[in-house]
Amino acid sequence: MPAVLEAAWLIAKQFDSYMEGFAVRPSLATYVTVEPVSNLAISGAFGEDTARQARTDFESFMESHAVPRAEKKGEPAVLSFDWPRDEAADDLYIGSRGRVFDLIILGRPGPDPQNPRMPPLEAALFDSGRPVLVVPPFVPQTIARNVLVAWNGSTEQARTNSYAIPLLRLADKVTVLTVEGGTTPGPSGEEAAQHLRQKGIKATALTVKPGPRSTGEVILDHVRSLSCDLLVKSAYTQSRLRQMIFGGATRYVLANATLPVFMAH
Repeated sequence: MPAVLEAAWLIAKQFDSYMEGFAVRPSLATYVTVEPVSNLAISGAFGEDTARQARTDFESFMESHAVPRAEKKGEPAVLSFDWPRDEAADDLYIGSRGRVFDLIILGRPGPDPQNPRMPPLEAALFDSGRPVLVVPPFVPQTIARNVLVAWNGSTEQARTNSYAIPLLRLADKVTVLTVEGGTTPGPSGEEAAQHLRQKGIKATALTVKPGPRSTGEVILDHVRSLSCDLLVKSAYTQSRLRQMIFGGATRYVLANATLPVFMAH
């Protein structure tokens, strides 16, 4: 949570944004279909105390960073925050509530108990129609100064690039990376970079051969070698089922990224 809040604050202060937080609990129906007795464990694992602690952590962070509580709704946004729900919301609420925001920020899912779960991210990606910033457990120092765009020619990546334009305009350097063999039929990386340059973004194109590495490995290797602080990548150009069975760039990046990843589907 500290890294997620820090990322939200770094972006919100750039755009004078209103931030909203709420606690999320697992959807019981999701787990009952897999494990009929799980409803007993879940009902005891997430109670009012958990939601209350989430609110305390969120509000304490905002106060420590001198972010005021929002006073008026429906007015032009200024840097502010609110926590409008006392009770925890179901996972699916993220996909619904996110439709009236410009960006959803979540922690990176993972297998360890302290990691965020996957259902909130899936709800955000597939139900909100909005982009998602996925934040690893490391507190970022900067966001969107040196950006890698993982271009694969797809409709999903074109949509992700469009959502990312406000952040890309902040960047001092944007590299549009294309991995040979990891693309769908579509415009080249140079054409994608040209489109960004026409919008005043400092973008250059780079095409590389993967060698023995997967597309996801190549992307994260270049993130590290170029010292990027943000990755812009579409989510699930292949189906989720195919990625689960055979692997894929989205799955690899979600499991291994050590920087914030800006995603959309």
